Amino acid sequence: MTVIPLPRAWQLTGAMLIGAAVGVVLGVLATLQVQASLRPDAVIALVLGVPTVLGLLFILTASRRWMTVVGAFTLAIAPGWFAVLVLIQVVHGA
Repeated sequence: MTVIPLPRAWQLTGAMLIGAAVGVVLGVLATLQVQASLRPDAVIALVLGVPTVLGLLFILTASRRWMTVVGAFTLAIAPGWFAVLVLIQVVHGA
């Protein structure tokens, strides 16, 4: 059984904080760039599914501490991106 190499707490926290901020920026940019009408369930699956699966894959296969940090960063993109999409829906009254 292998152990996931954990970096220092401040590194992990910083990566997740920056990942959430990048998720917000990606959400805004994607909303501005994509003009096509997409099904909401497909968008939610993409926005939450892809970064989550990639981040968990990075974390579970990490052999170095920096790989765990990259996985946490990737994993943290999903909530930021999803928050932007929810905010847009709330503001538009949908």
